Amino acid sequence: MDSGPALAPSLVLRVFVLFATGKLFNQGELFKDLMKGYNKNVRPMENGSDVTQVAIKMTLTNLISLNEKEEALTTGVWIGMQWCDYRLRWDRPPRSALYGSITSQLRLPSKSIWLPDIILENKSVVDGNFEVALYCNALVSPNGCVNWLPPAIYRSACAITVNYFPFDWQNCTMVFHSQTYSANEIKLVLTEEDDLTLEWVDIDPEAFTGRWAIKHRPAKKLINTDYNKDELEYQEVVFFLIIQRKPLFYVINIIAPCVLFSSLGLLVYFLPAKAGGQKCTMSIATLLGQTVFLFLIAKKVPETSRAVPLIGKYLMFVMSVTTMVVMNCVIVLNVSLRTPNTHKMTDKVRKVRKLRLHVLRVPCRRRSSMTLITKAEEYAMKTARSELMFLEGGTAEQLSASLGKASSQLQQCVSSCKHIAKTARQQNNFKKNEEWFLVAKVIDRVCFIVMVSVFFIGTIGIFLTEGIKKYNRVIDLRHFFITCLRPIPG
Repeated sequence: MDSGPALAPSLVLRVFVLFATGKLFNQGELFKDLMKGYNKNVRPMENGSDVTQVAIKMTLTNLISLNEKEEALTTGVWIGMQWCDYRLRWDRPPRSALYGSITSQLRLPSKSIWLPDIILENKSVVDGNFEVALYCNALVSPNGCVNWLPPAIYRSACAITVNYFPFDWQNCTMVFHSQTYSANEIKLVLTEEDDLTLEWVDIDPEAFTGRWAIKHRPAKKLINTDYNKDELEYQEVVFFLIIQRKPLFYVINIIAPCVLFSSLGLLVYFLPAKAGGQKCTMSIATLLGQTVFLFLIAKKVPETSRAVPLIGKYLMFVMSVTTMVVMNCVIVLNVSLRTPNTHKMTDKVRKVRKLRLHVLRVPCRRRSSMTLITKAEEYAMKTARSELMFLEGGTAEQLSASLGKASSQLQQCVSSCKHIAKTARQQNNFKKNEEWFLVAKVIDRVCFIVMVSVFFIGTIGIFLTEGIKKYNRVIDLRHFFITCLRPIPG
């Protein structure tokens, strides 16, 4: 047990001389007197069973950053600690007689006195700094109570919840306990000011204008019943920082461009059904753009398998829609380029073609045989009589022999009939090819209606459902802090 410096007879003599001469010592002499025989490695206790009470208060000066990828919160704080050391008091005899006129606080080097060794427990794994940034001077009152307010830049671990990114809340805690003293030696409590326990983090909310807004900032003394008083983990002081992300940056730079860019994938249905190459190219370009957005999100969130962020779910949804659009374009292109020589149109397919009147709403065009007759007359007028020929091969040779001596007008008539037959066969083949094109057009329009419905219903459903879940989670979180912790005044 350390009983402090002994009172030597010379000290009593000096006190008597001072009273006789009316002289008093200054702070420099008081410092020398306090440090004389002082052992900073010994805990202050007048009796062997005394427990030193250490009051803790945290003042947040700046929320520097929250690294979601590394799950680390960087903060600038002031850690206020108060305790009483009977060896440093001068308000009791015999020192009161020598230094009674010194009523102001005395500044002592913190490394020269006993410290409670309070450290941050949940520090980030990427930062090996446990201690404060600067061992500033400690203020000692005449009654021996020490007030130490060192600045520190802590990098604490903060488990990131990515479910609602970028509309998320994060619960980051800072846990403090003594590194070397158990609950049998020191007692950690929250600081009291004006008979009121400071169960919150002291900050200036107007000083934070970054990406995060601090919504709740309670503090609590916790007792871990899984440990006994001889273990360092038995008692700890926890400061909570419930912060909400300001999503405007992500809405403008990621969400809005993503939605607009993804909606372009639906415009491919406005291209003609036969323009399959251009439609596939546009759809694949949209799919690549969505992949770039997905990589941007992956760089912001931690590599975890616990949950998928909200914007990540939406990107996977629109990428699936775009993939189906590409598949639709390939199918429509395959159907539109079919011919009667390669595929036979069945009755079921003809029923699909008949749907064009209801889906496409294109009126049927009437064809007349007068068009064929007109083309035949034009052919006869443009063809020279010396180039007119009769049919060759098969029965045509017999017809040519029987009509060999016919007049030139009859030969011209036979040639015109030949041209009419050829034109009729071409139009018949075109009509059969057009049937496959109309089927492809019906498929294209039906896919457009389905994809537009899926896109808008899915977009609204994802954000609305996740918004309801987030609202319920916030209500539960607020209920927890209201029931477990006292509200912060003001």
